[in-house]
Amino acid sequence: MRILVHEFVSGGGLAGKPVPPSLLREGRAMRDALVADLAAIGEHEIVVTVDPRFPFSPRLGVTETRVSTPAPSAFSRLIASVNAVWLVAPETNRCLERLARRVERQGKRLLGPSAAAIRTATDKATLPRWLSRANVSHPVTRVSRTIARCREVADEIGYPVVVKPTRGAGCVGVCLVRSERELSRAVSAVRRAQGPGPVVVQRYVRGLAASVSVLSDGQRAHALALNVQRVRPAPEFTYHGGQTPLRHPLAEEALAAARRTCEIFPGLRGYIGVDLVLTATGVFVIEVNPRLTTAYLGVRATLEENVAELALKACAGRLPRLRLTQRSAVRFSADGRVA
Repeated sequence: MRILVHEFVSGGGLAGKPVPPSLLREGRAMRDALVADLAAIGEHEIVVTVDPRFPFSPRLGVTETRVSTPAPSAFSRLIASVNAVWLVAPETNRCLERLARRVERQGKRLLGPSAAAIRTATDKATLPRWLSRANVSHPVTRVSRTIARCREVADEIGYPVVVKPTRGAGCVGVCLVRSERELSRAVSAVRRAQGPGPVVVQRYVRGLAASVSVLSDGQRAHALALNVQRVRPAPEFTYHGGQTPLRHPLAEEALAAARRTCEIFPGLRGYIGVDLVLTATGVFVIEVNPRLTTAYLGVRATLEENVAELALKACAGRLPRLRLTQRSAVRFSADGRVA
């Protein structure tokens, strides 16, 4: 199979434009790890898009396609030249959803969730309703369109609150707000991240930030690992990597919550990340990332199985009950370092 790997940030989606450093370091690290794993399978021809500003180390069986301008027609020709496409892109402004829809319109296989599943799962404004149907705990969440309404909602929920875009990635525009005087700054950060539109105001849940790496075939889900997230919450959240696997008294509850979350959304297939917080009272799911996440860097290092190969099987509808072989716990940074 000829597979196109398009990591939006390092692969030319922002060619000629400034690139947010946090998204670049994570995107580039995921790109390099994913291509290495796909090449290691030894059964596929891999094509990878590369922004010339962010070089890619050549690999046997991998063709590099340089993208100097983000021309839609050129990307469409690339899609037409392959059998399947693996996308890694931010959810901000529906970027990932739009790319997935373009692949679907050209009749090619998506090695990941459908555009419809991405659209539903990444909407932080409606996610609480979906989670409540599956009895998955989620912080109290409201959506506001004005700063005045944000103030009313924050007073209703009670400080501290988290203010974030309705769709986003990489902690960009996500702020911890401890008092009313910090609210305007936080809403401005959201506007910079997503432009005009509704703002999510959410109760801040104190606890251990974690994620679950999940494989799904679009109907059923299997949890690969529970991971620690190293996140600094003030004033704007920043992500610094994590550790996997996480041994925790709530581990089984967290894995089950992540599985139920993924099974809510038909078409949510391949590798999925579910962010959550572990508290003294239970597990709270925060959001769904329908794509490769930075935790992939750690999970691939701690498992003997090729995670990309497992994800390909899941996308093809083959999701066996896995007996994973674990090496040892690892720490990973957002820029790809693993120890």
